[in-house]
Amino acid sequence: MPKLNSNQLWNRFKKYYFEFPSINLGLDISRMRFRDEFIEDFRPRLEKAFKAMDELEEGGIANPDENRMVGHYWLRNSKLAPTNEIRDAINKTVNMIETFSSDVHNGIISGESGRFEHLLVIGIGGSALGPQFVSKALSQPNNDKLQAWFIDNTDPDGIDQIKCKLANLLGNTLVIVISKSGGTKETRNGMLEMQAAYKSAGLDFAKHSVAITGEGSTLDQIAEKEGWIMRFPMWDWVGGRTSETSSVGLLPAALQGIDIKGLLDGARACDQVTRSKSFEDNPAAQLACMWHYAGEGHGKKDMVILPYKDRLELFSKYLQQLVMESIGKEYDLDENLVNQGIAVYGNKGSTDQHAYVQQLREGINNFFVTFIRVLKDRSGASIQVEDLITSGDYLDGFYQGTRKALYENDRESITINITKIDSFNIGVLIALYERTVGYYSTLVNINAYHQPGVEAGKKAAEEIINLQVKIINFLSKNANSAYSIDKIADALEVNNMREEIYQICLHISSNSASGIIINEADSIDLVTFSAKK
Repeated sequence: MPKLNSNQLWNRFKKYYFEFPSINLGLDISRMRFRDEFIEDFRPRLEKAFKAMDELEEGGIANPDENRMVGHYWLRNSKLAPTNEIRDAINKTVNMIETFSSDVHNGIISGESGRFEHLLVIGIGGSALGPQFVSKALSQPNNDKLQAWFIDNTDPDGIDQIKCKLANLLGNTLVIVISKSGGTKETRNGMLEMQAAYKSAGLDFAKHSVAITGEGSTLDQIAEKEGWIMRFPMWDWVGGRTSETSSVGLLPAALQGIDIKGLLDGARACDQVTRSKSFEDNPAAQLACMWHYAGEGHGKKDMVILPYKDRLELFSKYLQQLVMESIGKEYDLDENLVNQGIAVYGNKGSTDQHAYVQQLREGINNFFVTFIRVLKDRSGASIQVEDLITSGDYLDGFYQGTRKALYENDRESITINITKIDSFNIGVLIALYERTVGYYSTLVNINAYHQPGVEAGKKAAEEIINLQVKIINFLSKNANSAYSIDKIADALEVNNMREEIYQICLHISSNSASGIIINEADSIDLVTFSAKK
């Protein structure tokens, strides 16, 4: 498409800027350089996506690899659930969350040191990214019922930082452990670390703990056996990355004091709008088409998320999992090798203008930007930093300037306008992108609801851990000798894993608890390892 003058751009904006008043949303796709014919040509493909979404919401098997329904849309409108059992389970869980949160806030449920004042969420992936995003977006430091903290990795140093911050507060800290299977190692490790911290403080971890997990899971059994305060369900028809409107997201939010009714209302309202079978009336369909256009249906361009609001700083991290874990697939539904995916990154404006926007404007043109613009600056009044100009005016000016500067250099962008940051609008954003991912997955014919690559990584990690145990046992039994990598491999009969052995030994010898030491030499072949005598 040729470069347009200001009048042509204005006319294009009027044509391709869409407002959706019921969800306080505006969507501008006018700075994507598609021709008008693209939309017309794409309508038949959209019809297929609409049909697939209808079947999903009606309870069809949308995740064929795991033979599962996909039901995150039912979470905010239980009337859509395909069975009375599922509908009742959803309603019961929301009521449990509201009652439990109220009892915590009122001190009816408390810790060993009194009323709960802090909340520690232990999870990873979808069990952490969504709750973290919502917590950051909707926190009100002067009004939050509980202060929220997160352990979202198995990094000992990161865990120690949280332990340090909560060292004298554990008796007033409520812990939520989130894992659908109950066997997620990162989450288990965080739980065990905190159990040890509570024990060292002379406190009973069970009296401060809640589980969100699948019925009958390892975590469910542990929580029941140890007498944890409460257990909340996770269902196999809700994937981790689409679980924010389940107990995974609602319970931490409610405990923090966030309006979960508003969150559900926003998601439900957006779901209703994005069920429209008209491109012009459906913002999720519009986004899905733009993703397809930008990347030619094969993710050839990255998606840069640029929210102009500090509260949305974690939105790009949340979308990384939602989009990349859903779309990044090796095979399509017909088992054709496709290597699909869309890379997602971003931070926030105007911070990014002082970081990588230089490359966006003048470097490799391998991306499209999604600006998220929040019209309301703050809840109170603003001072003028210049005559008639506030800090918020500058923020919006930087957004408009960046958008213009990028377009002038043939860099494409989408803008999402929302009125303000509140529970309703955050619910809208969550639902909007969930639906967009669903539509896009149909357009490129992939299963958006499984994650075989994640499972492959877990399996490979387990092999490393098992090998490490064998290495430590071998060296400990032969503590009088030092062994090269080749000799360890020969002894363990794993000659195809020499590099893995070296990497394991390098790591464990750097940590005194293993009892393994390194005897350095001039080359890797001559390096030896031994157990402390």
